Amino acid sequence: MSAASVERPHGERPLIAEANRLMDRNPGYRVEIIGGQLLVTPPPDGPHARALTKLMLPFITAGLHVGETEVLQGVGIWLPTDAEDYAIPDLVVADADLDDHLIENNCYDPVCFRLVLEVTSSNWKNDLKTKVAAYAEAKVPVYVVVDRKHQRVHVLTDPVDSEYATHRFHAPGQLVTLPDSIGAKVTLDVAEVLAAGRAKRTPEQS
Repeated sequence: MSAASVERPHGERPLIAEANRLMDRNPGYRVEIIGGQLLVTPPPDGPHARALTKLMLPFITAGLHVGETEVLQGVGIWLPTDAEDYAIPDLVVADADLDDHLIENNCYDPVCFRLVLEVTSSNWKNDLKTKVAAYAEAKVPVYVVVDRKHQRVHVLTDPVDSEYATHRFHAPGQLVTLPDSIGAKVTLDVAEVLAAGRAKRTPEQS
């Protein structure tokens, strides 16, 4: 069943109005509201974008961008954690009828999302703490974090209240097969993903 669109004037949504002002004034920045707090992320660097491209390939190869699901970047998810809360994951696997589930401010009902994925940046603690609780409360079945800070990949499943009952992390040299609930068998090579997310050495660093 589709969620009804409940857009409201931004005058009645002070945090959303401020978030949209920040994005207008700072092109390329990602602004989210989680727990009633504004989170501002600078534009991604090249390695971050490279890691996302590397990550998209196995999902698309597995057939998740046709039929019942889509593989998308930068799509907003409406969160139940506070009145104006929303997040913008780096990558999602969502139901193909996503457009029928628009809620507000270009964000969609969490029921549409089979997987959300984040590639960490300078504010990596948000991905490993704040967003864990938010996505769990939204009942997102699978949350994947490519942790460039600690060089590992986290896979969190089985959301219960504000946490995931299962949290496994994987180091380079391991292959990670994601749950079948996302719609197809997808295996990630941890070393390849993390290598794509590392900055390339300049001649001076060689």
